[in-house]
Amino acid sequence: MALIEMTVPPLPHYITSGFSTLPKGGHHPSRNNIQVFDLLITTYGCFYIGEEDARFEVAPGQAVILRPDRYHFATQSCAELTGTYWMHFHVGGPWSMIDNAIAPIPLEDPSPVFVEPFAAQPFTIRIPQYTPLLQPEKTYDLFEQLHQLQPRAHVSSVRFAQQQLFHELLRQLAASTDSEHPSPATACAEKAASYLRQHYREAVSAKELGDHVNFHPVYIARCMQKEYGCSPTEYQLRLRIQQAKLLLLQTDLPVAHVGEQVGFEQPAYFATCFTRIEGISPRKYRQRFS
Repeated sequence: MALIEMTVPPLPHYITSGFSTLPKGGHHPSRNNIQVFDLLITTYGCFYIGEEDARFEVAPGQAVILRPDRYHFATQSCAELTGTYWMHFHVGGPWSMIDNAIAPIPLEDPSPVFVEPFAAQPFTIRIPQYTPLLQPEKTYDLFEQLHQLQPRAHVSSVRFAQQQLFHELLRQLAASTDSEHPSPATACAEKAASYLRQHYREAVSAKELGDHVNFHPVYIARCMQKEYGCSPTEYQLRLRIQQAKLLLLQTDLPVAHVGEQVGFEQPAYFATCFTRIEGISPRKYRQRFS
């Protein structure tokens, strides 16, 4: 497995991200020396891309990172509609491509030496260039949170929040080199989260979720609490609020209609849930950020 090894400080820097679709017969554009790393993650469909002599077939739940100093090109067209999250980021410190079989070399001399008090000690981060995601739904959630922050990216505190989300995403990618297979509890939570994401507008009962995941609802709730810090019901509620925020900023739909579009039957309940999670009413959220 090819790894990208980065020496920090400085920490890698998030630039921008988004979501794109490629139609059947479409393909990723060819680029050369774009000067930034390009992270691509497929959520549905499949796309095919090459980097110099390497070839990547990126299926759902897989990620590839294209280097800033290489030529990238489509190796074939998409056979179906394909959705991908993408992200550009910059690495300001030294970086190199290595093989996973090579053990990390400590940057510091193991012999006793005097270290300046409070001196920054460098270390390395290793991220696979091409890998299945250990927890796809968590990664998708991070991209969605980044997207939610984009309208306010001119605010310094928001840019800082984006960097924090980006570093958590890097941590998840780095973790995929340590464990090829998620634990049963992680797999259960991921499967439940994926189903809720696909059906967030619907009233999904605990029994329906249990039947789909093929585990007892109590076990599912315990797994999701461990992996996501909330119950399945709360997770679905957060998904609805995320989508509502997008509609509030990107459309002129009345607030009540926005709630209806994301699965709330009662406008008052939508407003209550939105305010509890975001700390501001839907109407004021639109006025402040649109």
